[in-house]
Order: sequence, then structure tokens, then C-alpha cells
Amino acid sequence: MSPFPYRLVATDLDGTLLRSDESVSDRTRNALAAATAAGAAHIVVTGRAVPWTRHILDDLGYEGIAVCGQGAQVYHAGEHRLLTSLTLDRQLAGLALSKIEAEVGPLALAASRDGLEGEVLMGPGYRVHEGPLPYVPYEDPAELWSAPLTKLYIQHPTLTDDELTRAARATVGGLVDIVMAGPGIVEILPLGLSKATGLSLAARRLGVKGAETIAFGDMPNDIPMFGWAARGVAMGNAHAELRAVADEVTASNEEDGIAVVLERLLAG
Repeated sequence: MSPFPYRLVATDLDGTLLRSDESVSDRTRNALAAATAAGAAHIVVTGRAVPWTRHILDDLGYEGIAVCGQGAQVYHAGEHRLLTSLTLDRQLAGLALSKIEAEVGPLALAASRDGLEGEVLMGPGYRVHEGPLPYVPYEDPAELWSAPLTKLYIQHPTLTDDELTRAARATVGGLVDIVMAGPGIVEILPLGLSKATGLSLAARRLGVKGAETIAFGDMPNDIPMFGWAARGVAMGNAHAELRAVADEVTASNEEDGIAVVLERLLAG
């Protein structure tokens, strides 16, 4: 058996490591365990903030470092503590939001508050994905801006996710970053923040470089991570924008796409 060629395996969660029921298959668990036994570290890199990620990591028995909130939060799962956290400038975000709405019309809003217990606030008309993730509805717009935030979520009543992302970037691209992280999930982030910036911070703590990293993802918000890593692997269910920049396309998240690649690499 040849040595495993990477020192770090970085995996997105939704649509990548997780199946549609938010579980991780035994085959994928075993492949990741074999990769770590061969000397590689595994880092979860997700758009979810820590409160929406912690239960998944605990279920996996994951005790290492995770990158959450699109790179805003570096979290030590074993110690249940934040190592770093970057917040969104609320005044700048409010300006960006007003400019986007002037261009495309009123938006439905949600926001993720900073911290280990940071609540996700959801405003009138925001379409909530079915599932167990907790959120707090709000009616008063002032409540949205009353505490530090890591991100804003925006939805439009008629524009597609791709159309809203393009329009928002064209309007406020110099003020904030706009990413599409999943179906119905378009986010406003601090300018310059990405999964790549968070992953590079986490990798530095492990003494690992991008040139020693293989990354797995499924959505356009994974593009910076693919640019940072030596090899980017898109899932079979990945968005076309990510597939276009990937070094390889594997099977879907429902078909153990991560395991397919890791098993091949472990076999040499």
C-alpha cells in the first residue's frame, strides 16, 4: 500500500459529507478513519455556524478543529470552544442590503448571531428549510441588528438563487462578499471572508499547507477552498460552477463520493 498522498482532508458538510437525512454512511466514516490512521487530519469546513454544526460533530465523535460560518469561526469540537470568530460590520451590511433592495426590490432576511450559542433569526417571509435546526422568528427589523452577526441570509420572491447572487455581487461586490451556499441560501459575508481563509487559519494550527490538502465540496461557496487546496473534488451532485473548477468529480453524497476517492488514494 502506498502512503496516503495528503496530510489534510477538508470536507464540506451539507451535500458532501452528509446525506440528505444528515447522516454519514459507515463507508464514508471508515474511509475517513483510514485516512486519519494513515496520517492525514480531517477538517470539516461548513457554511453552518457553530450552533447548527455542533450536534453533527458530536454525533460523528469529531474532536478536532472545524471551520464554521463560511470561515468566520474556527471551532475546537473536542473542547467545545471558539478559537477565532469574525463578525459582519452591521453598518456596512445595512448599507449593502439597502443597495441590493434598491436594485432588485424587497428581500426576506435571516441572520446568524455570533458566538457558541448564537441564534439564527428569521424574518417575515423567509423560507425555512424543513428539519431540526433551531431558529428564532422576529418581526421588528431593529432586532436583526441588535447584536453581533456573522452573516445575513437573503431571499428574493421571484429571482433564482443564481440570479440573486449575480445581482447582489454586481451591486455591492466592493462592500461585502456574496455567496451561494445551498438551495435557498444566499449569504452576505464580510469582504474577503471565505472557507479558504478559515481553512488556512485552521490548517496553520495543524502545521499543514494548502499544497498538502485535498478538499471536497458541492456548492459555489466551496470554490475558494478548492483554490487553496492542492486538489478539489466536486461531488456528483455539485453545482455547475464548482464542477467547472474542480480537479475531479466523484459520486454524489448519497453514493459515498468522499469514500470513493479516499479508498482509491489509500490503495495507491
